[in-house]
Order: sequence, then C-alpha cells, then structure tokens
Amino acid sequence: MTTQSDDEQVKPTKTPKQKVFSIIKTILLYGLVFILVYSVINWWRQPVMPADPQLQLTDYQGQSVDLAGMSADQPTLIYFWGTWCSICNMTSPTINKLAETNNYPVVTIAVKSGSNQELQGYLAENDYEFTTVNDQDGQIFADWEGQVTPSYVFLKDGEMTQGLTGIQPLWSLKLRLWLSSVL
Repeated sequence: MTTQSDDEQVKPTKTPKQKVFSIIKTILLYGLVFILVYSVINWWRQPVMPADPQLQLTDYQGQSVDLAGMSADQPTLIYFWGTWCSICNMTSPTINKLAETNNYPVVTIAVKSGSNQELQGYLAENDYEFTTVNDQDGQIFADWEGQVTPSYVFLKDGEMTQGLTGIQPLWSLKLRLWLSSVL
C-alpha cells in the first residue's frame, strides 16, 4: 500500500457545471457589493431639502415656476445639472424624454451654466424643451446641499420624498415618480 505525501496529493477538479456555478456566484457577490457601495454613496451625496426651501422660482425666460403648486397635483422631478457636466450630457436627453411625456412635471436647475442667453443657446442646440431655472451663482444648488451633478429631487406636496445622484435610466425615474405618487 502506497501513500502520497502532502506535496503529491491530487486536488479534485471541478466539473464544468461547478465552474459555471462558481463564476455566477462570484458575479452575484461582486454585483451585490457594487449595489451596496453605490447605494451608500448615493445616499450620502443626495441633495437635502432646506429647512425653508425656495419653491417659487423663475426660469431663464422670466416665467414663474411654483414647485409647491406643481407637486400638489402630482410628484415633481427637480433635476440639478450643468452645461459643463459631462455626465449631464448623458442624462439630460433622458430628462428631456421624461418632460416630453407630460406625465409628471419636470423642472431643471442649470447650475453655474452661464447667462440666460448662453443657457438658451445650449438648450436650443441640444433640442431640450424642459423647464429650466438658471442658477447662475449656484446658490439654489448650495441651499439644497448639492454635492454633485446630476442630482435629482422628487417633490410631493412641497416636500422631498426622494433624492439621488448620478446616471439614472428613464424607467428608474418613472418608477420613483410613481412611488412618490402612491406613498
């Protein structure tokens, strides 16, 4: 009878099915860690509603925007962005699509994006039709303790129901608006 030394022990090989299961398990684990980290960072960076928020604003064309009144009828999305923000270049078309559906009010706040004329040119160049307030000095964004653009605030009855940052797909924004309407 022969015995193998520790160096000569044969390791069992995994079957193809076990290898696939191991890969899927690893992907799911890393995915879960990513979602957890992303959620914590998003929560930390989200805007915070001021104690006495300015909900009566004026858009870049001089039209009055009553956020409290808009959000009394149905949830309203406030989208903080900038013409200088490269991520906003990816998210603004989604916001434009959401605004075009007219299912929910959408008000955008352009943070430090130049004069009203410069902002108007940028909106026209990109075919954006959403209502836009020009926050030339960034004070509105600062009042909401905004840290990054793009940032999103969902209002219902003049109160913030949700806040988030970063790239958001259209379905996610629609879902959050719907949730704000039923909760």
